[in-house]
Amino acid sequence: MELIDGNAIAAALIAELKATVAAMPGRAPCLALVRVGEDPASVSYVRKKEKTAAEIGVTSRIILPPITITQVELETLIDELNADLSVDGILVQSPLPKHLDELAIFRRVAPSKDVDGFHTLNLGKVAQEDPTGFVACTPAGIMELLARSGVDLSGQHVVVLGRSLIVGKPVALLALQKKAGANATVTICHSGTRDLPSITRQADVLIAAIGRAEFVTADMVKPGAVVIDVGINRVTDPTKKTGYRLTGDVHFPSVSPLCSRITPVPGGVGPMTVAMLMHNTIKARRQNAAAI
Repeated sequence: MELIDGNAIAAALIAELKATVAAMPGRAPCLALVRVGEDPASVSYVRKKEKTAAEIGVTSRIILPPITITQVELETLIDELNADLSVDGILVQSPLPKHLDELAIFRRVAPSKDVDGFHTLNLGKVAQEDPTGFVACTPAGIMELLARSGVDLSGQHVVVLGRSLIVGKPVALLALQKKAGANATVTICHSGTRDLPSITRQADVLIAAIGRAEFVTADMVKPGAVVIDVGINRVTDPTKKTGYRLTGDVHFPSVSPLCSRITPVPGGVGPMTVAMLMHNTIKARRQNAAAI
């Protein structure tokens, strides 16, 4: 069993992006990070994105509207960022407070600045294999992890566990694409799938993204499979100072001995998500500069 080290692969990618930014003419790429409220996870994620941006040489503009902001006010703020030529990418940190329509806000971001890849147009571009679109950061990170770990999906059976717009659907579309590193046969499973273990056991590459702690057990995995664990779940653990531990959607102790390769949690897919956000921001800077 080989561990796919997301921290090491993300560090290599970040070093490449830093060199790319240093060689770019004109101003540095600029990413606007909008965070509404003080959700602890969101605070931590935005801080991580800000830190990585600084390391690469990307300018980050942190915008912290009050938690009382209305839908109309937030849409007006997005419109202003869309019109601001000094901003290349816009990220609205999820989750938003319950009184805000998250999907409408994601769709409000101009597709050319949608570095999160959640806009309808960018999802459509993934389906059409249009390289000018922005791919959602976690699915893009998964594909990068696989490629840099020497896993060629061509002709392989990829089973995706989960059908979210953020991970499941886009990663399935990416694995299907008719290009180097992809070209897989893809099955998507979800809560309505019958006899789930019989399907997951067929997977050459199993991508678990359902948000249920340690859901994937040894009886669901074919010996020699590659397992990508996208889940990050907090599980109560009185032995930890925090009172909890982080675990993935895969029961690592029983599944890992069966695998040829597996991502750990933490330190697998997570670090790649932030690296791909920076990759998208640099791409946006280039494309927006070419469009002016």
